[in-house]
Amino acid sequence: MGASRYFAASIKPVSLKFMKVVDHIKQAKSTLFSIEILPPLKGKSIQSIFDGIDPLMEFKPSFVDVTYHREEYLYKKREGGYLEKVSIRKRPGTVGICAAIMNKYHVDAVPHIICGGFSKEETENALIDLHFLGIDNVLALRGDSIKTEPEFVPEPNGHAYAIDLVKQVKQMNHGKYMIDDLVDVAPTNFCIGVAGYPEKHFEAPNMVSDLRHLKAKIDAGAEYIVTQMFFDNAQYFDFVKKCREMDINVPIIPGLKILTTKRQATVLPKIFKIDIPQDMLEQIEKCKTDAEVKEVGIEWCIQQSKQLIKEKVPCLHYYTMGTSETTRRVASQVF
Repeated sequence: MGASRYFAASIKPVSLKFMKVVDHIKQAKSTLFSIEILPPLKGKSIQSIFDGIDPLMEFKPSFVDVTYHREEYLYKKREGGYLEKVSIRKRPGTVGICAAIMNKYHVDAVPHIICGGFSKEETENALIDLHFLGIDNVLALRGDSIKTEPEFVPEPNGHAYAIDLVKQVKQMNHGKYMIDDLVDVAPTNFCIGVAGYPEKHFEAPNMVSDLRHLKAKIDAGAEYIVTQMFFDNAQYFDFVKKCREMDINVPIIPGLKILTTKRQATVLPKIFKIDIPQDMLEQIEKCKTDAEVKEVGIEWCIQQSKQLIKEKVPCLHYYTMGTSETTRRVASQVF
């Protein structure tokens, strides 16, 4: 038997059924489980991704979000004392990681697409790559500003707001690309998610203004919302209520983070502009080690998760930050 015939005979076709996030939710009979991961640092192996996902597969995640990190800048000293500004991406590979996850686990992957660091053409090309790979879910985000800049600055010919990303993806879904005279254009078929902020986006002047911007993204074509992390379920429920009053009727997925160190109790509120409930803070302050803090964080998240499931939320989305042990412990008590 020739080599080509041997390999053809040994390959067994796999029946894959990938779905849109909103279809997962529509077909679910109970609250779904999903996770969000970070791409590895440049130069690291994808095995670190698999090591973080493997322990969580027993809980049958419906989808896995993969974040996208914008460029950062370094200044390298050159001859003559000159400094050269060099752009780098510390965590590249989102598109490839999504394809690898879908191939290995037969689970839907949801790449984040961001405004920061990308022109409209680069965004279109990335979406084309995703479409070719059969990836039909995206989460559209503005992204953070560069650490050295006081506020977000879009790329030349890039998008300034997430709603602009939503509109571009929606146009491609209708077969409209940046070049008008393309012939026999194949439309894409992306399900678009966006972010929501139960405690208000830090740049919004007030919650009403923030909700109006969120509704504009839904009206532009976004089909579901994933929230920023929160530690007080009352804030999520109040956020959902206000969204419904604003005629925002798409699924709203709560995003959960397990607090694991005492430092996070001060760093997370600073970075993400969120509150730590006083009851939780008092428990953390009594801890003598981070190991004790982690136990507090796990139990807090378990109780959050159970209450949210009791209220029949569509999905629990865990920000794993590249580790699985704590998420696994929570999921084992909840799912």
